[in-house]
Amino acid sequence: MNENSNPPGAPRTSTTAVVAMAAIAALVGFAAVYGTLGRPDNTSLSENAAPRQEKDATATRRRAPGLPAFVFKAAPEPLADVNFVDEAGTPKTLKDFRGKTVLLNLWATWCAPCREEMPSLDRLQQELGSDTFQVVALAVDRTGIQAARKFLDGINVKSLQLYADPTTRSGSALKAIGMPTTILIDAEGREIGRLPGPAEWDSEPAKALVMEQMRAAGL
Repeated sequence: MNENSNPPGAPRTSTTAVVAMAAIAALVGFAAVYGTLGRPDNTSLSENAAPRQEKDATATRRRAPGLPAFVFKAAPEPLADVNFVDEAGTPKTLKDFRGKTVLLNLWATWCAPCREEMPSLDRLQQELGSDTFQVVALAVDRTGIQAARKFLDGINVKSLQLYADPTTRSGSALKAIGMPTTILIDAEGREIGRLPGPAEWDSEPAKALVMEQMRAAGL
């Protein structure tokens, strides 16, 4: 008898079916690891309406020159006033930064792209940081302040102040779909636009983006 034969009466399972099931399981595992932290704005739409809505929104959204992944909001939008702490453990919210243009970077110690882009955020803060502009690098990470400090020290970050959200709730509240996510916020605390994924934040297009918003706010 062929050793691959099924016992009499048992359902047959082909090699192709086994491979297909394994592939589906792998995709499910991938989705679990890289799961969505926030809910897309169009999840309440019907299945047929969503693609048209997404297409229309993409067609009307303005993108930043030299930073094609940065997408402006059609108009500045309110943001959730998330809770976190500074390095001394003092409670903070985004309201504490009102009056400044803020580049809010959501990152985590386990995030390899965050490690790559963080030095450029440090250089941007060193060059443009003032009482009217600040890079706020927020570690959305259960390991807390000490692990975040070790991470920043390990890549020689000097100019960024340390903020952390060990609850990780801010990621969902701000509808970040992964790490890193960077949100440009106006002096009234509203979202101007965002860029999912890493970027060279001390590049000329990035600096021009920040300075444009500061000029628009009269800062």
